[in-house]
Amino acid sequence: MTPVDAGRVVLVHGLWMNGLVMLPLARRLERCGFQVTRHGYRSVSRGLRENARTLAAVCRKARGPMHLVGHSLGGLVIMTMLQEHPEIPVHRVVLIGSPYAGSAAAHGLARFTWSRGVLGHTIRDWLRRPRPRVPDGVELGVIAGDASFGLGRLFVNLPAPNDGVVMLDETRVPGAADSIVLHTSHSAMLVSQEVARAACTFLQNGSFKR
Repeated sequence: MTPVDAGRVVLVHGLWMNGLVMLPLARRLERCGFQVTRHGYRSVSRGLRENARTLAAVCRKARGPMHLVGHSLGGLVIMTMLQEHPEIPVHRVVLIGSPYAGSAAAHGLARFTWSRGVLGHTIRDWLRRPRPRVPDGVELGVIAGDASFGLGRLFVNLPAPNDGVVMLDETRVPGAADSIVLHTSHSAMLVSQEVARAACTFLQNGSFKR
């Protein structure tokens, strides 16, 4: 049976990644009935505003309102695009492990001289800027993890709960419609069936409650 068209979703990956890592989530959202586009961008060599413009250009090609899902840094690119390109018709947004309120792991990594080029421009730009609010008319859901396993712990002692890279407190977004904490780590979110189910539920209902 062909699933009913539930709308279009643009997926945005995180730091050091590319669109390929979003494939497992894309396949699961397609089974929920969504038309899915995986957007790739240069998370290290380009700045936040430039990456937001690139995402806006992709979104303009879609017809009608759409949904956006971002993992980690991808969620921050989405939030910046929503602020700087309010003409883009977005209905619902899901942030997965995105350090909206700041990143202790990034600050810890930035202490090392060798890490400046590795960390890249996009996350450094975010940490310097005021946090964009959730625009009127956009429903935003936040998925966070509490399985503390990840690279962030190599550079800073992250207080629990955290997903190994991002602390739970760092994922909180004022004005979010709903939020959920799942027992998964930062990288495992990309392949987690539970995360995919939660994202699908929010995109369909505007809530993580089925």
